[in-house]
Amino acid sequence: MGAGFQCKTDEDGGASLTESYGAPVVVGLQPSALVDHIATVDLSLLSLIPGECGGSFPVEAEELKHILNKINAYVLPTPENMSPLKTIAGGSVANTIRGLAAGFGVHCGIIGAYGNDQQGKLFSNNMSSYKVDISRLRLKNGHTAQCVCMVDEYGNRTMRPCLSSAVKVQADELKREDFKGSKWLVLRYAIQNLDVIKTAIHMAKQEGLCVSLDLASFEMVRKFRLPLIELLESGNIDLCFANEDEAKQLLSEEDINPEAAIGFLAQYCRWAVITLGQNGCIALHGKEVARVGAIGETKAKDATGAGDLFASGFLYGLIKGLSLEECCRVGSCSGGSVVRELGGEVTPLNWLWMYKQMLSHGLAVPSLSSTSESGDS
Repeated sequence: MGAGFQCKTDEDGGASLTESYGAPVVVGLQPSALVDHIATVDLSLLSLIPGECGGSFPVEAEELKHILNKINAYVLPTPENMSPLKTIAGGSVANTIRGLAAGFGVHCGIIGAYGNDQQGKLFSNNMSSYKVDISRLRLKNGHTAQCVCMVDEYGNRTMRPCLSSAVKVQADELKREDFKGSKWLVLRYAIQNLDVIKTAIHMAKQEGLCVSLDLASFEMVRKFRLPLIELLESGNIDLCFANEDEAKQLLSEEDINPEAAIGFLAQYCRWAVITLGQNGCIALHGKEVARVGAIGETKAKDATGAGDLFASGFLYGLIKGLSLEECCRVGSCSGGSVVRELGGEVTPLNWLWMYKQMLSHGLAVPSLSSTSESGDS
């Protein structure tokens, strides 16, 4: 493991959810604001979309338009859903940050850029509505990034984001003040954002933050594995989340067991977590190992955001000083809450479902108040 910087943690008793002189406890870096267009599609339509099913890989604007046109042509409206597309503020980091604020009452902020268009307004308004601090979002001229999320009959999603080079926070725009007073930085691996990710990590470590990294998608890991390994070897990633497919690509092996994958990640990170879908998750911290089964639906309506919301719950557990197993249980509850509906935004009804699950698994429910900076119930 590289030398890196040390991060300040509260493993021995937890931390306030709204502390640090008004600074967010958790800041998320999502260089480009993103709006998701979500549709339920069948496998015959997915076969017409370039790229592999089940992953996430960037496309150009023309390809995005082509996919949206196909969805509008192939997907028929129903009495329950008159539009084939559901449009919401999205992005992995935004989902995690919003989940922490809305469901767990954690004071969060987001770093990035949004465009001066309708999609940019939708994104910033959505984050603000959940009391996420958007003072670190930069407004830029141009189109806000968009992503088509196609969900099949099994709840699996295929994602095709169209990113904007103009509407994106650049490495030289970041300031140490963006991270000052916070405790955690949340990141998602993306090769097109590698420079800004590295700069953010450096500044965050100078300010004593812990860094959480999500591996993003198996396609991204497979195509850009070596830069990811270098990032892990830097020793500056404190917590790493991967799903089973991403872990396979990281180890370049088709058949691996979760123990081998978690052991590999734990060489570089203080906390390593691999989510296993319906089989729950496995986590490792030092010599402590935790295995927790999935909580909630046996068949997901939509897996979009499941890993992001798992991360919300797990991070909440770390911030509160919970045990590794308890962190996994909270993560499983929050991950289970989002798969009950389309999209990565948890509905109020599903937050209530999550709180009931937490209570039934011996976990304290977050204390939320309407006056909190961190979110409302």
